[in-house]
Order: sequence, then structure tokens, then C-alpha cells
Amino acid sequence: MKISIVTPVFNDLRVARALDSILSQRHGHELEAIVIDAGSSDGTLEALERYRSRLDVLVSEPDRGIYDGMNKGIARATGDVIGILNADDRYADIHVLRDLLNAFQRHPEVQVCYGNMVYLDDEGRATRYWKSGNHRRFKWRLGWRPPHPAFFVRRSVYQRYGLFDLGFPIASDYELQLRLLMKHRVPCLYLDRTMVHMAPGGTSNGSPSSIVKANLESLQAWRRNRLRGGQLVPLLKPISKISQFVGHRQALERDMGRTE
Repeated sequence: MKISIVTPVFNDLRVARALDSILSQRHGHELEAIVIDAGSSDGTLEALERYRSRLDVLVSEPDRGIYDGMNKGIARATGDVIGILNADDRYADIHVLRDLLNAFQRHPEVQVCYGNMVYLDDEGRATRYWKSGNHRRFKWRLGWRPPHPAFFVRRSVYQRYGLFDLGFPIASDYELQLRLLMKHRVPCLYLDRTMVHMAPGGTSNGSPSSIVKANLESLQAWRRNRLRGGQLVPLLKPISKISQFVGHRQALERDMGRTE
């Protein structure tokens, strides 16, 4: 089985850390590393040049935002499964892709596989633990969703149901997940293990105004996909995250203990 990992980047030297975490994976399968740069001018391109021989695709050109970069990467991917790892994130350990691909092979009916994610501060301390849990349709109405960097999709699903909708500049990842899992009921599997270490911030969490806009776009995503029951999502989505900050250290220790 072949997996493609797409990394969109723009003026972020942390991409080297992300690529190290991708290229150091011990997975026993074929890996395709794809980097889509949006025309960086801060030294990021020079950093990427050091990886060029190990990258299958390296593109640098202006784009229409991070989701456009993701779409460009997906369009170039040839793997059976596609994952997206942003420049400021990294995989939690060297066996993430091994466990993921083994799960896809054991369950050929599964089209989407996702896991848990941990936010780490600049000192490497866990500040938030996103434990996804099993997919249940009613949970979406309560503000639930899987973490996108720990969300892996078969390429055939993108070909059938489409890519990221650029009409959602902040919450396109939410709209995509909602479209796949709720509208089209794509079969999915939850792996109860930490897959990604994420840096604080991000497109939808960078500022209070971004958070508000992301939640409003989430409601728009329900309407766009003609789904009922999403009226309270802009309110419940932030509330659902409280548990990610409470007792996260103990939960993280249990989760990491299972993956060692």
C-alpha cells in the first residue's frame, strides 16, 4: 500500500521538522512526500532544497490559501491513502503511518481513518489533548469532529466526493469532514492513539475573530450540504473543546502508553 503525505507551507521554517517526522516514519509501505509551497520568501525554499532529493513532489508558486495548497497536493498524489501534515506540525512517533496503513489493510471497507492529536507549546509541553473517540452521527450536532491533521482518506474518496471547498477560507477542513462523514456516510475507523503533535494557533484558532468566523463557517457548511441539526454547532463546537484542556495530562499518558 502507498501513502501520500501533503505538506502545504508558506514562510514557515518549521517545515523542516515536519518533513523530518514524515521521512523518519518506519511503515513498511511506499511513501510519497509532497510539499506545496505558496511562494515563500523567508528562507523556507532554501530549507526545502535540502530535502529535494527525498521529496517526490516540490512545487513553489502563489496560491489562494492553505486549502488551495492542499488541493494542489492531493491532485498530484498517487498514493492509495492521503494525509495532510501542516508545516508547523509533526507526527507523534515513528510508527504512526505503520499503524495507520495496517488498519486500512485489515479493514478494506474503511475509507477514512483518524486518531488523536496533542497540542504542544514551544517548550514541548502538552497544553491540550484532542481525543477523538468513535464516530457517531449525533455527536456532530454537539460540536464533535476529528482533528484534521490526524485524518487520513483514501484517494478514491477525494476523486468521488471532491476536494477542499475554497469558499470556506477558515473551516474548509471541517466542511470536508462533514461532507464525507455526515452527508456521504463514508465508512470510517477510529484509532485510539496519538498521531500528531500540533503547534498552538492555526488558521481557525489564531485569533478570537478567526474562531468566531470558523464557527460561523461551520454552520454554513451544514447548510451547504443540506444537513439538518447544525443550528447550535457554532455555540456547542467551542464548548465541546473544554474537555481537551481538562485532565489532558492523565489522558495523554494513557494514550502514549498504548503506543510505545
